[in-house]
Amino acid sequence: MIRPSRAIRCHSHGLAVALLIGVPSGLAGQDGELRRGQTLLGTLAQGDTARYTVDVPEDSFILGSVDQVSVDVVIRVLGPDGAAVARVDGPGRGETRFSGRPDDGGTYTVELTADDDQAGNYAITLHRLEPVETDPKKLTDQLMARFDGDGHPGAAVQVWRDGRTLYSKTYGTANLAYAIPFAADTRTNIGSTSKQFTAFAVMLQADRGHLSLDDDIRKHVPELPEFDETIQVRHLITHTSGLREFLNLLAMTGRRLDHGDWIDRSEIVDIVQRQPALQNAPGAEWNYNNTAFGLAALIVERTSGKDFPIFMKEEVFAPLGMTRTMVRGSPNHIVPDMSEGYTPGDHGYRQIGDLGGAVGAGSIYSTLDDLQTWVENFANPRLGSAEIFEEMMTSFVLTNGEETGYGYGLFVDEQRGLRRVHHGGADVAHRSMLIYYPEINAGITTQSNHAEFNSGLASQIAEAFFEDAMEPEEAAVAADFDPETYDPEDFDDYVGRYALDPAPDFILTFTREDDTFYTQATGQQRLEIVPTSDSTFRLTTVDASVTFHRDDEGEVDGLTLDQNGQTPHATRLDDEGAEAWEPTTEDLVDFAGRYFSEEIETFYTLKLSEGALMLHHRRLDETELDPGETDTFSGSGMTFSFERDRADRVIGFYLSNTRTRDVRFERVR
Repeated sequence: MIRPSRAIRCHSHGLAVALLIGVPSGLAGQDGELRRGQTLLGTLAQGDTARYTVDVPEDSFILGSVDQVSVDVVIRVLGPDGAAVARVDGPGRGETRFSGRPDDGGTYTVELTADDDQAGNYAITLHRLEPVETDPKKLTDQLMARFDGDGHPGAAVQVWRDGRTLYSKTYGTANLAYAIPFAADTRTNIGSTSKQFTAFAVMLQADRGHLSLDDDIRKHVPELPEFDETIQVRHLITHTSGLREFLNLLAMTGRRLDHGDWIDRSEIVDIVQRQPALQNAPGAEWNYNNTAFGLAALIVERTSGKDFPIFMKEEVFAPLGMTRTMVRGSPNHIVPDMSEGYTPGDHGYRQIGDLGGAVGAGSIYSTLDDLQTWVENFANPRLGSAEIFEEMMTSFVLTNGEETGYGYGLFVDEQRGLRRVHHGGADVAHRSMLIYYPEINAGITTQSNHAEFNSGLASQIAEAFFEDAMEPEEAAVAADFDPETYDPEDFDDYVGRYALDPAPDFILTFTREDDTFYTQATGQQRLEIVPTSDSTFRLTTVDASVTFHRDDEGEVDGLTLDQNGQTPHATRLDDEGAEAWEPTTEDLVDFAGRYFSEEIETFYTLKLSEGALMLHHRRLDETELDPGETDTFSGSGMTFSFERDRADRVIGFYLSNTRTRDVRFERVR
């Protein structure tokens, strides 16, 4: 969910841009003023910070880059009020790009520090400082400019309405090793955007009488365990099954998905077989779940007698004329004309493969034209029926009567008053977004092979092209808000903990230190936030914001998190009377030891080091665990809830990481 991004995020319009470094035009010291078209040279010693200022008019677009000649540089951007508005930490060598669309004019400061106390030389260039474009096509070019140019991972965008393509363009490079540019027909991994195709395949099989959405999943996969409550097929494709999420679970075992560790599809069934109990009653809770969609693909196979990639080719893609779309059966399967995925590394971009075991949950490669063809079939079905697509685009209702904001393989919400149906995707490095606006029969897709690509740009581009059909931007109401006028003590109303409704174990904690405000998500670092009105706050290093809500009596009872086009609600937790737990070194001794999980066959060792409790695992980075509530710690994106026996001895813990919860570890004596 909330994670710092290396791309600059300025106010609500996050983007990142760049051109190639120009010819150096002068030598500068450690500080200076950035002027458009000028390159300044500098040196960073260990512990040094170089500062550069740039005067930015209102409603401007700015982009620059740092050539890391012999030092890995971290870029931090401060607004006119001195508050951090962005942080960039790209590849360890070569060019790192930064950009933004600041709403407020004034003097901005760009700070450069050496990562990991290095020392060396760099060159900083301000490439563009210009008004934000008002023409949708030119604005899109600004938003996508970071991903243009040779030698950089690229991106692609296509916009359509009423059967007419309004804009289509590609940027940057699809394959850095062979300098192959991104093209309109480049096949790109769309990640979880694939889920709508899997859901459609299941519903197509149901429409043909080969299964029922009410079926017990064990009817089709009898080797699955019999839990206390029945999981129906519909629970799989609505994220309400109660199953463990397999990618999060495997990360607990030390499987390094970010380093290309192998995962086989067969492991999904094995994982479910080892799950001792459901995480929630089927249909009672929404919890984003790749395991469920992997099982859904398996059910399609068993009810059709065809491997899933073959079924999709013969029964879905070919009938629609989607000739450039395919399911990649595993990371070893060849995809002709594909884009490779890249992520920043210590010495430049790293080529990084696809996730294994993702068939059903992901693994589809497609193109701009094919995705437009797919979405246009929603309005006038040539394959499937209007009833299927309407059900896919209708929010699922939980057993308590609440809507989830998710249909069958699709998110359902509104954007500035306009009904929006969408799904994003993120494999290890590829990024994707596909949005459909049924009321105006319009859509947009963005694709990228750059791990830092912000899929939320698709919504911004859509606003530019479809503004005539949208309500006025609400943010305009607070456009004149001055953060300096905000009384820090007013923030005390918001201080506390908020549990995300779709993932109750994911908690946002809000705190205040004097006149600085912070939020911290479960298992993640603390981030500064700044007010944009009396009830809305923007995160400084992540393209996200929060809006606090009050009940009828004026008490703050929840918030909405706005990030990457998603707007989940979080409910305030009742912490009244709770005291902060600050364990002493003597207290921490109780938790040190070796623990084993039979479910995932994994050992964790907890050790005391310089007054801190440290997590050790042979394949995980050593991590300091931070105390939360009594007998609870968090670190490395995980929460440890310890259990004691009647003699008050620590005997184990339950491990959670948002989508996978309560994995039992017992103390080894």
